[in-house]
Amino acid sequence: MNARRDSRNNRVALFDGIEEGGIRASSLYSSTSSHEIDEHDNEQALDGLQDRVNLLKRLSGDINEEVDSHNRMLDRMGNDMDSSRGVLSGTMDKFKMVFETKSSRRMFSLVASFVVLFLIIYYLTR
Repeated sequence: MNARRDSRNNRVALFDGIEEGGIRASSLYSSTSSHEIDEHDNEQALDGLQDRVNLLKRLSGDINEEVDSHNRMLDRMGNDMDSSRGVLSGTMDKFKMVFETKSSRRMFSLVASFVVLFLIIYYLTR
């Protein structure tokens, strides 16, 4: 029973200054100057809080833009990797086809073209 009474007393103490339709001054704010000082402090704290909220809002917007740009960049990179993988697999298939054929004529032409290309590059760089 004492717990209910203490709870009720705490509730009364908490909502002591609130009336229906507004707030009435409690006995703690007997002087007007201390009430005005508290109001001024509250206004300053509210302004500081509003500045912090605006800063956090801007920061979260900047983070969102950065994440979106990185996602677009990663998507483009993934598409480029897929296309290069296709080109590379096509080239590897062609090399497999050349090396799997037992035609000595093709092998000779391949080796001869590499030798001729090497000689041309060698004489041009000299």
